[in-house]
Amino acid sequence: MKRYGNLYPAIIDFENLLEAAYRARRGKRYRPDVARFHFNQEDELLRLREELAAKTYQPGTYRAFYINDPKRRLISAAPYRDRVVHHALCRVIEPLFERGFIFDCYANRVGKGTHAALDRATFYARRYKYALKCDIEKYFPSIDHAILLERIACKIKCRDTLWLIERIVTNSNPQEEVVRYFPGDNLFTPIERRRGIPIGNLTSQFFANVYLDGLDHFIQERLGQPAYVRFADDFVIFAERRETLSGLLPRLRDYLDGLRLRLHPTKCHVLPVRDGVPFLGWQVFRDHRRLRRRTGVRFQRKLRELTRGHAAGRIPLDRVRASVMSWIGHLKHGDTHGLRTKLLGAAVFRPRRVHSQGA
Repeated sequence: MKRYGNLYPAIIDFENLLEAAYRARRGKRYRPDVARFHFNQEDELLRLREELAAKTYQPGTYRAFYINDPKRRLISAAPYRDRVVHHALCRVIEPLFERGFIFDCYANRVGKGTHAALDRATFYARRYKYALKCDIEKYFPSIDHAILLERIACKIKCRDTLWLIERIVTNSNPQEEVVRYFPGDNLFTPIERRRGIPIGNLTSQFFANVYLDGLDHFIQERLGQPAYVRFADDFVIFAERRETLSGLLPRLRDYLDGLRLRLHPTKCHVLPVRDGVPFLGWQVFRDHRRLRRRTGVRFQRKLRELTRGHAAGRIPLDRVRASVMSWIGHLKHGDTHGLRTKLLGAAVFRPRRVHSQGA
């Protein structure tokens, strides 16, 4: 495997930092912290470059909050200047790893995404009779720092770049507690090993693909299963025989032990494609896709929140329109015409009238 050196000058180059700031700003330009940074943009970027060059750069404190989408997740938002660093780093190193990723890895990659993953799953569903649907339990909180850094070092030999990556990884805020024992562990191993990277970071999304890249190649090349699709910690393997897929589970568990990961105990099943394959909020069939109930419920809940927020004056109409159009675009990738007609036909976005006291 080719290893790359002398990357750090490109990462901390002023033009790279400037482009990184523009990318980090997309969709967030009116937020106070973003506006403050760009009001003194040149000074902020020069200060950031000096800190990176002198290796005095220290990531800031995360702003953590929970979402229920569909299950409860801890989201961690890094300070804006740190997000600029994340973009600057990924602009240089991501293409180096991208060349080695398999085609059918779809999360957080240019030209890929949810809908492309669903299309690929449908492509395989039309050609095979059975599917093994798997989910890695508590993936982001379980990512082991030492293993992640070791895998990155297999591709990068630039010490300064590795220093920056290690600083970002080791400054991850505490994630959900996950205590598991693996072969060779002693009583204190799960406590001694640092693990967990924050959902919400650009770097975390990229590192998550790097961490499972070996699994992708293991499944396609060592296990000889080309009909494989992965999106983050969800993946599906298709085959002609049920027994073929059932026989893969012990080998997958053994491989994931080496990454200190576990398959979800209740979400890994071999099932006939004719019954539909649950994947990314949809039930994938050979000739159509059906929205899973919990995804539809989530859309209804979001629609109610937008209706109330707009009526109370908290959510402007342009934000309502953008959110609804985004959902419609997503729903159009399956057989949801009746659902869209029913829900959107009943939704009324009308600001609440404020009556004067003299009226």
